[in-house]
Amino acid sequence: MTADGNPDRFTEPRPMEYGGHNQKTPQTKCCSPTLKIFIGLLAFSYFTKTLTGSYTKSTLTQIERRFEISSSTVGIIDSSFEMGNLLVITFVSYFGAKFHRPKIIGSGVLLMGVGTLLMALPHFIMSRYKFDTAAAHINDPYNVTVSSTCSSDHKNPVQQLDSGCLKGEAESSPMWMILLFGNILRGIGEASIGPLGMSFIDDYAHPENSAFYIGCLQTLGVIGPVFGYSLGSLCASLYVDIGFVNQESVTITPQDSRWVGAWWLGYVLSGLLTLLAALPLWFLPRALPEYPQTSKLDHPSNQHKHTLSITEIAKDFGPSLKRLLTNGRYLLYLVYSVLAFSGFIIFITYLPKYLEQQFGQSAFKTNCLIGVTSIPSAALGMFFSGWIMKYFKLDELGSTKLLFFSSVTALICTIPFFALSCENIDVAGVTVPYQGSVEVQDISILTSCNADCGCPDFQWDPVCGQNGVTYISPCHAGCKSTLGAGRNMTFHGCTCIQSWGLTSGNSSAVLGQCPRETSCTTMFYIFLALMSLAFFVYCLSTVPFFLISLRIVDPALKSLSVGVFTFVLRVFGGIPATICFGALIDLTCLKWGQKKCGGSGACRIYDTETFRYLFLGLIGSLRVIGYTLLWIFTAGLKRKVQNDKQISKDKELQYPVLYDPEHEKFLK
Repeated sequence: MTADGNPDRFTEPRPMEYGGHNQKTPQTKCCSPTLKIFIGLLAFSYFTKTLTGSYTKSTLTQIERRFEISSSTVGIIDSSFEMGNLLVITFVSYFGAKFHRPKIIGSGVLLMGVGTLLMALPHFIMSRYKFDTAAAHINDPYNVTVSSTCSSDHKNPVQQLDSGCLKGEAESSPMWMILLFGNILRGIGEASIGPLGMSFIDDYAHPENSAFYIGCLQTLGVIGPVFGYSLGSLCASLYVDIGFVNQESVTITPQDSRWVGAWWLGYVLSGLLTLLAALPLWFLPRALPEYPQTSKLDHPSNQHKHTLSITEIAKDFGPSLKRLLTNGRYLLYLVYSVLAFSGFIIFITYLPKYLEQQFGQSAFKTNCLIGVTSIPSAALGMFFSGWIMKYFKLDELGSTKLLFFSSVTALICTIPFFALSCENIDVAGVTVPYQGSVEVQDISILTSCNADCGCPDFQWDPVCGQNGVTYISPCHAGCKSTLGAGRNMTFHGCTCIQSWGLTSGNSSAVLGQCPRETSCTTMFYIFLALMSLAFFVYCLSTVPFFLISLRIVDPALKSLSVGVFTFVLRVFGGIPATICFGALIDLTCLKWGQKKCGGSGACRIYDTETFRYLFLGLIGSLRVIGYTLLWIFTAGLKRKVQNDKQISKDKELQYPVLYDPEHEKFLK
């Protein structure tokens, strides 16, 4: 198997005639692929990639509840994309540049589509979703009924085990491993898109257009998250077993911490779309000039092609990697990028969960508003990022200054986030003590008003009392009787509510948690507005962020530099960031759920104040350290530019005729 030694040359002959006055201008077919067509197809691939990626972020809380797993496990599933990517990114970026790049990209997109469809598979092989509720219909075969009222007939209420558990089947079988494997396949497929796509554009576009094209590519790619979060919002509003379960029997709402939306539906749709994006890339030629006219590289006099075996190409890999990793400026920029990427990946991964917990919003509303506010502002920032680079013709130093300015300004915009917070809802025995406890500081889910009810401590079937306090279940509220059925069921004679000084006629409760204060919704919208502004400013640095990694290395190492750049971001940024922060989130959990067959399930309620300081404080700290390194990088680069200019001026004075200062070389 061989590959052309010069990947920048065309491999297919051109219909040209040379010789005296008979030389003809090459005729270009109207349907000949051009660089702009390649950018369009690559943008569509970016669209499907980012659509699936953002949809995955929007469904993390749904996946956590459906599979009854912790946030750290969800972090592993999310970071598995990075794991798959890093397995091949360096080799694909290096060896892929020697072969047919459009076809390699097409193969990667095809693998992404297969992985995406695989992520929806667990829904079709698992049993129906079951949740504990006192309001379940007796004849509903898909829900587990729990005796959750305090009654003399149920001194020791026992949860009716699922039939699968009685048969010894493992209800908690690791079906989430299928999602992890599918996401790994997505990561492997995505490895070819970024390094080969951007280096391909940078190779064949005019230098002044390269930044603008990459900016347009990033802008079109960011449209994917708009549709991804919107699709996530739609699927979150639909019950997970839609079409198989009578919706009237579902007694919980999307605001409930037990609600699971149709998380699988989006993977089916985005997977099919990704497969469609892969097909056209297979029909593109190996090389594409910016214009359909034949470039100088196509001239027969320049087509002294020689082939190299894979072994000979591999021999050059080690020295090329050594040259790259001994570049001090490149290494410093890598460290900054890891810190910046870690903060960014934590923010976008856990942002939906943060908004749901901090402001008491449903997944449906959160994903919808993220998609229609923050993502468009980010797309606009990416577009202006490329436009600024093209209009002002920013060099390496100018790009670094733009990166530093936009990053620091975005950090300043996020400072008010610390003040935008909502207090935890009052949950008796979890966040506030029961009224009438022996000690006010004593917070326990069991107290004198429900001590004789025999309430199981693992239960989570919240009700809102007339005193404005949420109780873990009607049993924990000491409710003696019920009225109505389904979502309209109410509970009466609740002794724990009476302990607040209410009369027996005002001691009822209704299904669901008590709502947050009105001001919480107002702060939620203010948060979204500031976040949109921060996204716009931060994304002004998108194009410089990638181009700097290309321009501070030898031109022959561009593809490899992007591959190593992406590899390092995945290993030291994307993978540990989501897993470690997921484990930190688990530490803020106040009440864990329980799986049907035993064992800890998903968290039901978090300590919002600790969650807020962890989320914002950690991200802010990573950014401050990263921007300090970026300032050092910028200062060093400025000194280098000044030294190069002085050397150029000295040579021009010494050799005024033989030295060309514009190209920094001696004339022959």
